[in-house]
Amino acid sequence: MLSALDREHTVAPPGYSRWLIPPAALSVHLCIGQVYATSVYKNSLVQHFDTSQTAVGVIFSIAIVMLGLSAAVGGTWVEANGPRKAMFVSAAFWASGFLIGALGIATTQLWLLYLGYGVLGGIGLGIGYISPVSTLIKWFPDRPGLATGLAIMGFGGGALIAGPLSRQLMSFYDSGYDPNVATSVADGSALTALFLTLGIGYFVIMMFGVVNIRVPRDGWQPEGWDPASVREKPLVTTAQVSAANAIRTRAFWLLWIVLFCNVTAGIGILEQASPMIQDFFRDGGTSSVAVSAAAGFVGVLSLFNMAGRFAWSSTSDLIGRKPIYMLYLGGGIVLYALLALVGPAATPLFVLLAGLILSFYGGGFATVPAYLRDLFGTYQVGAIHGRLLTAWSAAGVAGPLIINGFLDAQGKPGTLTADAYRPALFTMVALLAVGFVANLLVRPVPSKYHEEAREEVKTA
Repeated sequence: MLSALDREHTVAPPGYSRWLIPPAALSVHLCIGQVYATSVYKNSLVQHFDTSQTAVGVIFSIAIVMLGLSAAVGGTWVEANGPRKAMFVSAAFWASGFLIGALGIATTQLWLLYLGYGVLGGIGLGIGYISPVSTLIKWFPDRPGLATGLAIMGFGGGALIAGPLSRQLMSFYDSGYDPNVATSVADGSALTALFLTLGIGYFVIMMFGVVNIRVPRDGWQPEGWDPASVREKPLVTTAQVSAANAIRTRAFWLLWIVLFCNVTAGIGILEQASPMIQDFFRDGGTSSVAVSAAAGFVGVLSLFNMAGRFAWSSTSDLIGRKPIYMLYLGGGIVLYALLALVGPAATPLFVLLAGLILSFYGGGFATVPAYLRDLFGTYQVGAIHGRLLTAWSAAGVAGPLIINGFLDAQGKPGTLTADAYRPALFTMVALLAVGFVANLLVRPVPSKYHEEAREEVKTA
């Protein structure tokens, strides 16, 4: 049965519709996108383990760090073994992370939650995140931004499903838990049942992707598409670069800086969203934004995040990858400055500015695989993408540190105002400026790194 996971058994038969591939990839990304919904049961875990917010928050940090590391280390393995086996391995790690986490909750052993959801779940995140990317790009050489945007949109939208679902499941397993009350917490047995349910449910859904994913046969190309059209576009190569050679190029490390800066700035708002909107509209110690409204704001940001992954990535197929990142980074500079200076003027303005920033954050994630394909070809683009995602791991640590470091120096949570956020927001402006310059410096990869050139040297 396991042989059915091998690459040679996933080659699409003649007439197979490439539009079946994005739903297969989406089924995986929607599941692993749950990682953005961990705040839903964070307070319940804090009370159950009788520990601090920081101790529970470490679980999320471990998962994001493991995402980047596993994507970087496992990228070449994913390319060699194909998307079906990679998706299966991702599902197994992701589901086992929940199951071991459930054991940790049931036995009140926090380290098992670190090991399960943090380490094993994080590995599932990394392998699952990159598993369909290379395949999507090969199926959609004419519209790589649209294809990767469709799938990676699911990662941004996973929390939209997982958040309400988790609340309802906890209220089902614990009659004393009220999902409409921000201070309500679920008991340990409800949390255990939640993790078991999510682990089993996500594994089943991810199997849909495993069964339906296919790779195109050698020489396949979309009907009516002319490969020669690629040569007409600037910064788009028809050559191939291996993952080992890619990390030796200046273009790779410039893109690493671009992704790091864009993600760090986005996480700065995402991680602090709910208290941030309350603090911006605090007067005399009381905020005009209710807790329920702040929770709704987080949902709105998730929608902007998800929509940006599809809309901006699809736009990059029309205007090019380098110009779209000029928009993400340059536009982000303007938006962050406006947020700091005029954000407190009106709640709708604040929501709009923050939403646009999050749309650029999501768009940056969805567009980067197509940017890599343009620069390095399709040969090992999944492995190259995996290595680049270490920038996400670094940003996952740097973003919260920058924001929380400034806020800790300004005062206690619940007493802060918009003024307390301005140093952090202007730091993000500077960071985006660095990314903007790095993007301007991106140039085509020299031919000495191309696989074709290396083969010619070997045979000469």
